Amino acid sequence: MKLRSLVSVAVALVAVFILCAGGLGGFLAGGSATAGCVPMLTTSGSTSDSAASPPGPPILWPAIGDWDSDQVGNAAAIVTTGHRLGLPTRGWVIAVATAMQESSLRNLAGGDRDSVGLFQQRPSQGWGTPAQLQDPVYASEKFFDELATIRGWQAMPLTEAAQAVQVSAFPDAYARWEGPATQLVTAIADTTGLPTDSLAGCGAIGPWTQPVLAPVGSGFRSSDRPGHDGVDLSAARGTVIRAASAGTVRTVRCHAVYAGSGAEWGCDRDGDPVRTRGCGWYVDIIHAGGLLTRYCHMDQPPMVTVGQPVAVGQPIGVVGSTGHSFGPHLHYEVHHNGDASPNGAIDPVPFMAAQNAPLPGRA
Repeated sequence: MKLRSLVSVAVALVAVFILCAGGLGGFLAGGSATAGCVPMLTTSGSTSDSAASPPGPPILWPAIGDWDSDQVGNAAAIVTTGHRLGLPTRGWVIAVATAMQESSLRNLAGGDRDSVGLFQQRPSQGWGTPAQLQDPVYASEKFFDELATIRGWQAMPLTEAAQAVQVSAFPDAYARWEGPATQLVTAIADTTGLPTDSLAGCGAIGPWTQPVLAPVGSGFRSSDRPGHDGVDLSAARGTVIRAASAGTVRTVRCHAVYAGSGAEWGCDRDGDPVRTRGCGWYVDIIHAGGLLTRYCHMDQPPMVTVGQPVAVGQPIGVVGSTGHSFGPHLHYEVHHNGDASPNGAIDPVPFMAAQNAPLPGRA
């Protein structure tokens, strides 16, 4: 393909991304959602040609979005290496997001201590020689080799999977790159002719991640709790709660009152399953497409403020037991049409599964 054609493709893709970012392309209906720019979970080697070499990438890559030709070329080396090794597309996105954070997709000759290359891997830690680590293909192979050893990495929030490989001093830093990495991977896959059936189209919502990695303890509107408008995730006190998707904080509130009188109970102490009503410390986040998520029973005032934009995976608080609560856990809700009332609530379990961020099974 000629460079002029590639530039046209890149421009068209960037335009699509801009339109998607500002529009309401996808929408929730009937309890399921159309994922937007979300890498689907697949099984490595699930197709007969999963390890086959992709069509050759262009010698000179055009700039795509905020990334110049050199940066896009380095991201393409990561993506094509991941494909050749049979890694699912989720792995490509994790690797590109990691390199965005570590090096801004630059093949750096140095860094902190003896760190080198796209992933700032360290020769002294056994990653390879400095010369090897400045080979984007070799560095990508080493990253993917380590990622593949991490049990359950495909179901982890991106920032946790990246941190498990990198062991960074800033473990939450990778979360902000999930959206940009997904968009860039999509553009590269389209341009090189890689299969894109496992990359959902750019829609109104996504990417998404689990707010905590913990099993479901109490489900949505069960027979014994028909008014339970979310699910309880059995995480320990102090566990970091993360924004399930990018959005804007709509509510930060302490709501804990005596069940009988409605007088203030307060959020400076744990609640009670009988004597207390309310979500305790909680946060509402509004997302593209009118989706809203709620996070209840935080242990202390949330880390975010009303009107603050948040990235997918960004820490917003910690698990506690304030409000109407029987013990530390996260009560997590998903609503559509921006309706925070029970009328807007939908079951988070199938919704999150549709966004390729499945909530772990029951405890």
